[in-house]
Amino acid sequence: NQVKSCVKESDHRLPPLSGQMVDFGLRQGDLHIVFMTDDAFPKTPLRLVSGGGVDWAGLDCAGSRTILRSQGGVINLSVPIVLPVSTADKEHLDGVTAMALVYNGRRVAILRNPEFYQHRKEERCARQWGTTCKDHPYIKMVMESGDWLVGGDLQVLDRIYWNDGLDQYRLTPNELKQKFKEMNADAVFAFQLRNPVHNGHALLMQDTQKRLVERGYRRPVLLLHPLGGWTKDDDVPLPWRMKQHAAVLEERVLDPDSTIVAIFPSPMMYAGPTEVQWHCRARMVAGANFYIVGRDPAGMPHPATGKDLYEPSHGAKVLTMAPGLVSLEIVPFKVAAYNKVKGAMDFYEPKNHQDYDFISGTRMRRMAREGENPPDGFMALKAWAVLKEYYQSLEKA
Repeated sequence: NQVKSCVKESDHRLPPLSGQMVDFGLRQGDLHIVFMTDDAFPKTPLRLVSGGGVDWAGLDCAGSRTILRSQGGVINLSVPIVLPVSTADKEHLDGVTAMALVYNGRRVAILRNPEFYQHRKEERCARQWGTTCKDHPYIKMVMESGDWLVGGDLQVLDRIYWNDGLDQYRLTPNELKQKFKEMNADAVFAFQLRNPVHNGHALLMQDTQKRLVERGYRRPVLLLHPLGGWTKDDDVPLPWRMKQHAAVLEERVLDPDSTIVAIFPSPMMYAGPTEVQWHCRARMVAGANFYIVGRDPAGMPHPATGKDLYEPSHGAKVLTMAPGLVSLEIVPFKVAAYNKVKGAMDFYEPKNHQDYDFISGTRMRRMAREGENPPDGFMALKAWAVLKEYYQSLEKA
């Protein structure tokens, strides 16, 4: 009765429970994935299928970055959606007909007809990241996770809230589509980011909007969609990034009347061209029909060498050829840098290389920590003040 009382009245996708159900505790990262699956696959329970000891859906995903649809065609799913469990958990859960997924003492979802299959960690990492470097932050978590994966029919029981003051930004794909409709959008262009917005980012978004208007769109709307799941320790935390984004809109560097800011609750996996397909498809499901892709999307320096883990242009190139992304147009990223002559961020012209100052993330963080200001025109003043406050708070801690 307790579980049934949580089920949304409109959600009767699965039959009533029968047999034994056992509670299973989730980590916060697992909860982010549960939140995403609730609305991303409307009217279709999420199912990871294993049969005869083989995880066919996971094999399809890892091998071809897609899942075949029963009615034909493919779904682009470049990263596996999995729930690792320990051997002890597997033995405890073996034979149950359902698992109640619990977070902080509350049942948030039911996984029915659970099936278990071996977590081939090294193979998963080699396929998803192209490396098995144990110092990669997400690979480290995979290697330390359970030796088994569990799949089944997933039913989310109720809306998931974090109660961190940001829940109003955690809009589901269907809610975003409704927002776009209310704004009379005839084009939606999405910008994925895990960093603070500087005026180079804003220049690209402004340029995209201008080009869409020139193509005949009357009401293009920007989806500013910062990643809101797990990130590595040296990334700016989500609450500070949201505060910084709000300052960018307050100073009207981006037009608040044609912009929706929402949180994309996925963890950051730093899996380069493989992960960028996941980012792109998630925005396509949410109603975007243009996707801005940057230099080295979802990339990071190699933990051992410090060099780019992925070739910086491959993410954008992969999106132009990836299957299952047919309803979305890729907008390639133009390199922007600070133009010392203009005193503003500008698209880079190699012939005038001497006019540009490439302000790296390392340099930006140093200036913020030391209370310095960047050159005028690099970032909105109120937005820079937020960033400076964050980094100086680290020095005091």
